[in-house]
Amino acid sequence: MQEPLLYEYAVIRLMPRVEREEFINVGVIVYCKATSYLDCKYHLNLDRIHCLCAEALNIQEITAHLDSFVTIAQGKISNHPIAQLDPASRFRWLTAVRSTVIQSSRIHPGRSVDPSEAFEELFEKMVL
Repeated sequence: MQEPLLYEYAVIRLMPRVEREEFINVGVIVYCKATSYLDCKYHLNLDRIHCLCAEALNIQEITAHLDSFVTIAQGKISNHPIAQLDPASRFRWLTAVRSTVIQSSRIHPGRSVDPSEAFEELFEKMVL
């Protein structure tokens, strides 16, 4: 039987009105040092967003920012300085404390034999 691996994760939050500190979980970032696994995924539930914030939000802009989180996590942009960093540094950059509309939770630990499976479970439990 394979040993469970330590992984770290943070929940990506959409905070339409930062001053009210109300948020909706929209994504998850998972990092496992032992396997250099790093991934990010998001889902925008527009009904929930509109319940929290009646004002019109620029969903295209929010989607573009969240897409950049995924792209950086997966290291897809070869010429971007952040995407060129190692997985641990990209994870720390993505989960840095921010006071913007898109924020991440504090980093939490977990253990799993398969970090990608834990990633999917966290996404389903925390976002969907």
